[in-house]
Amino acid sequence: MSFAEIARRFGTPAYVVDEDAVRRRCREYRAALPSSTVAYAGKAFLTQAMASWVAEEGLSLDVCSGGELALARSVGFPLSRIIFHGNAKTPAELREAVGVGRVVIDNVAEIHRLAALVPLDERQDVYLRVTPGVEAGAHAAIRTGSETQKFGIPLAELPDAVARVLSQPELRLAGLHCHIGSQITSVAPFEAAARIMADQLAMVRDRFATTLPELDLGGGHGVAYLPDDHGLDLGHFAAAVPKVVAERCRALGVPEPRLVFEPGRAIVAEAGVTLYRVISVKRQGGRTFVAVDGGMSDNPRPALYGARYAVSVPGRSGGPVTVVGRHCEAGDVIAEDVPAGDARPGDLVVVRVTGAYHHAMGSSYNLTCRPPVVAVRDGVARLVVRREEPLELLRREVGR
Repeated sequence: MSFAEIARRFGTPAYVVDEDAVRRRCREYRAALPSSTVAYAGKAFLTQAMASWVAEEGLSLDVCSGGELALARSVGFPLSRIIFHGNAKTPAELREAVGVGRVVIDNVAEIHRLAALVPLDERQDVYLRVTPGVEAGAHAAIRTGSETQKFGIPLAELPDAVARVLSQPELRLAGLHCHIGSQITSVAPFEAAARIMADQLAMVRDRFATTLPELDLGGGHGVAYLPDDHGLDLGHFAAAVPKVVAERCRALGVPEPRLVFEPGRAIVAEAGVTLYRVISVKRQGGRTFVAVDGGMSDNPRPALYGARYAVSVPGRSGGPVTVVGRHCEAGDVIAEDVPAGDARPGDLVVVRVTGAYHHAMGSSYNLTCRPPVVAVRDGVARLVVRREEPLELLRREVGR
């Protein structure tokens, strides 16, 4: 089914996700890292359909809120394959997290709060999230591995955190975790973090006579957003990072742990496309503005990070235009220098590589209703998340 047919059937704006591409990417990760656990990072894009695809392809799932966990439960995602993240888990979320495969402890206060919630005679497996001091990522807002960020436990404080977990009989320290950033396209930062984390496994063994069986090195695997971009090379990554861990552990005399990786964007970003319609074309100040029927409410990334996309107006060409959204913000710019000087109202606009952090970060800014999600498999399109309607926004109101 063509983009034009999908737009006619489901309207615009609309997110379109290639289910076949998502499943293929899941299989590529499992094939590249056969001895590791691959957990899809649900914060990138999570619907009931997506959670089902991930479960069926044998991946685990990383969630970071009570809402994401509730969605996973709603499709029967195996709890043993869920990893629960979050730097500020609420008391309600900690209660809901008890019983999942792993809870990632982000601060020492969570240790005692979580332990108090575990039923008698049961144990909850946990990871300690470590801040390894490695900075990587395409933008400062998504670099999460330094001690200047809000995430994790600094290396100097890790021994105290380990001691606290080991003192709680309700908890079992299954491993350590780190996440150094997002949209990382080089293997080198992951190798650096892997060495540091292997050193921490040795520290735990030496100081606490405890061997940790797992090491979660997080996600952040980058993708190509533009034709001349490159993403993280999965083959290179899979050959290099586990080798670094194995060699470092061997040198330190530490048993090699089972590795865990948490790709999100790298699974779904390139499988997604957003479709818009041109609403108006305006020429002023020496520029041509092509305004569409969506914008920063369904794609906040250009405004947040200066993200860039490959955008086309099928059947149109000519001089460069700026594709803008419909919202009351000068920063509501989707793409610049798009070759569509002869664009007209009603034209279809296609924005590629929008599978990650669009639906997930969408909002109802200006009380704009959120777009539907359309899945395509074997050339057949179907609705998996319906379009939000104005009445749904009004139902939340309680009156004056």
